[in-house]
Amino acid sequence: MEAIKALARWFSYLFHGLLTLFLVVACSLALASGIRELQVQMLPWAGRTLIWVLLGGSLWGFFTLCLAVRGKLRGLFFLWCLAVAGLLLKGYIFSGYRFAPGEARWAFGLIGASLISVAGAWFQMLRRLDDRWRLR
Repeated sequence: MEAIKALARWFSYLFHGLLTLFLVVACSLALASGIRELQVQMLPWAGRTLIWVLLGGSLWGFFTLCLAVRGKLRGLFFLWCLAVAGLLLKGYIFSGYRFAPGEARWAFGLIGASLISVAGAWFQMLRRLDDRWRLR
């Protein structure tokens, strides 16, 4: 069981590390190139506000990830993972969003990965820090 928990923790770190990196790069490129708005219909924001919310949120997510890896304020990372999973569920499932052909498989894979990362964040939040696991 401990091996599964460890895999879920590391999957959570990897998933959210890649997600935040992708969002920071995408938003930075949008701002640098002068794009006035992004359209991501499954999110509740639009236009220039969406760019700033995604940039700020992804920077916050990366900050909470770094803290969690170091064993500090691990609850913040759990809340970040929960917020991402909630936004994905709300945007793709509990809204009027309509899938393009072939998009549903990608969306459900993303939702599944975010739910696994929530479990991994939960496990990392509750685990004891002892000398075997502490990063130095």
